[in-house]
Amino acid sequence: MKLYYSPGSCAMASHIVLEEGGLPYTTVRVNLADKKTEHGADYNAINPKGYVPLLTLDDGESLGENTALLAYLGEQATRAKLMPAAGTLDNYRVREWLGYISTELHKNCGPLFRPDTPEATAKSARETLAKRLAYVSTRLGDRNYLMGEQFTPADAYLYVVLNWMGRLKIDLTAYPNLKALHARVAARPAVQKVLQDEGLLKAA
Repeated sequence: MKLYYSPGSCAMASHIVLEEGGLPYTTVRVNLADKKTEHGADYNAINPKGYVPLLTLDDGESLGENTALLAYLGEQATRAKLMPAAGTLDNYRVREWLGYISTELHKNCGPLFRPDTPEATAKSARETLAKRLAYVSTRLGDRNYLMGEQFTPADAYLYVVLNWMGRLKIDLTAYPNLKALHARVAARPAVQKVLQDEGLLKAA
């Protein structure tokens, strides 16, 4: 499998799940500004959507979109047990979290990354994010992960979105549960490796 990614982007969640799951994979870095891969290929020709993540499979098929890709990778990693068994309510609970993180957290960050976003739109996005973060924090409670004690692809996705809060100047102090989860996921060996591989570990 080959993962197309941009450092620190939402594709990091798939990168983490690949590493956590012990799945065989390679990566290709994409410059989203000029749509070129690290090898100089036209990324738009590879993925007409023009964004990451994109996973190409050994048979030539490709898969994108976090809600589908993260669930797929989680179910491929059978030994790591990253996803509850297919067909169970817990499996759909993970998918529910993936959908929520994608639509209610990830998408509301989008306007805040764009310098030309009108102030009223940015203010609305920040207010919505505050409500959504509060909801996730309450649901998380004192559990280690969103589903309890088991790390799942939803935790990887949430971790990546929480990473963006510093860049967006959103203080997580009001959400100690989320700060604790963020630190807990960051400390996982697979996550440390991904951070190193994407060039995001700060020099000591």
